Amino acid sequence: MLNRRNRLILLKTISLISIVRGYNILVIILAQYLAAIYILSPNLPLREVILDSNLFVIVLSSALVIAGGYIINSFYDSEKDLINKPQKSMLDRLVRQRTKIYAYFVLNFIGVLLASYVSFKAALFFASYVFGIWLYSHRLKKIAFLGNFVSATLAIAPFFAVFVYYRNFELVIFVHALFLFLLILSREMVKDMENIAGDLAQNYRTLPVRYGNRFTKWCITALILLALIPAFLLIRYFDVGYMYLYFIACSLLLLLFLFLLWRSSTKEHYVWLHNIIKFIIVSGVFGILLIDVDLVLNRIL
Repeated sequence: MLNRRNRLILLKTISLISIVRGYNILVIILAQYLAAIYILSPNLPLREVILDSNLFVIVLSSALVIAGGYIINSFYDSEKDLINKPQKSMLDRLVRQRTKIYAYFVLNFIGVLLASYVSFKAALFFASYVFGIWLYSHRLKKIAFLGNFVSATLAIAPFFAVFVYYRNFELVIFVHALFLFLLILSREMVKDMENIAGDLAQNYRTLPVRYGNRFTKWCITALILLALIPAFLLIRYFDVGYMYLYFIACSLLLLLFLFLLWRSSTKEHYVWLHNIIKFIIVSGVFGILLIDVDLVLNRIL
């Protein structure tokens, strides 16, 4: 049995992991490596990609500054989360605000410092990324649509760092990125409907607050229909191996999502919709493996 002090340390550790959303960061790390192996450098030996110290530093820097981003977001949203996520908020509050700020600066400093190992441009990119996350958390997220757009852009920015590192500018990569961007932007708007109570209380001027849920649903519908276009292009015109099965399946799931969207009216409904899009995004990470199921085996040596 753990004594009181050890239990408190354990709870604070769990709280910190909850704040930085460790599971999300693990998925992002996996996604960056899979994208590097299957999409950005398909002709390089697997061992060369995995053991590339520069790629490792870029991925690690991404993980650190993203963790810092979750911390500063939690810092500014602490009052709003008491309304929208009371149970999670009580867990997160086990870590003091002062400790959050300290961890925020340490993680960002280490992330930018590590990026300087790759190049000055990499360090500048991550320094700009840190500033962008802070500006979003402090001010932009309160502005209708602009906050959603910036959030989606920040979400795909770490992949842009890997993309630039490999200097791969094939059209298929931009189509993949567009599909992902539209899904993330849709998810951000669903989250706004899910969290409207806290946003109203804290004077956030999100789309549902300013224009209502019906208008927001029309915006989400437009984004989902637009997302079906790059999905169709990837199925019809690009060689994505067996990943075309993923795009067919998620296209059908997105149509189901739209049907459920217009029948939704409660927070619980919007949580389900949020989870559907999140499932599509996360399954897309593992779906990268379908581009060539034999690729890893053939590139081990």
